[in-house]
Amino acid sequence: MLSEKDKMLQGLLYDANYDESLKLERNKAKRICQEYNHLVYDDFEGRKKLLKTLLGKTGENFLIEPSFYCDYGYNIEIGENFYSNHNLVILDPGKVKFGDNVFIGPNCGFYTANHPLDPAMRNKGLEDAKPIVVGDNVWFGGNVVVLSGVKIGNNCTIGAGSVVTKDIPDNSLAVGSPCKVIRKITE
Repeated sequence: MLSEKDKMLQGLLYDANYDESLKLERNKAKRICQEYNHLVYDDFEGRKKLLKTLLGKTGENFLIEPSFYCDYGYNIEIGENFYSNHNLVILDPGKVKFGDNVFIGPNCGFYTANHPLDPAMRNKGLEDAKPIVVGDNVWFGGNVVVLSGVKIGNNCTIGAGSVVTKDIPDNSLAVGSPCKVIRKITE
């Protein structure tokens, strides 16, 4: 029999609200986020050390401005030369993978969790999660939301205020709610 964590990691419906082991894992991650967000601002080494204990994988050169929040941390991978401005939220019951040279504006969210439309199922605490994958050389303007199951290609720019509900191909400028490709980015 699969544990609720195994179901979560496989993208199946799982008990997000009432499973004690998942609650403990979320509490641990949220305590680390709380500690991170309350460090003295210029304690860059302390901040990096905490994130390396929390996140599944990091490059060596990265900076996430406080405040930062996530559900588990171990499902987040950030590449080399990663930067996020203030108020990054990553809901990571599913894997969230960022390539190299990713820049994220303030107040952005990456949400892998999906909740059932059926209220009875939703009220049981059930959800599923699909991964988010972001390629290399991607820039997100402020207040962007990326939803479950989305893949964003290399060399993309996602305009401020966009809600990304579908995949974005390489070399695209995309904006809007829902986010749509406006044009290819060329030399």
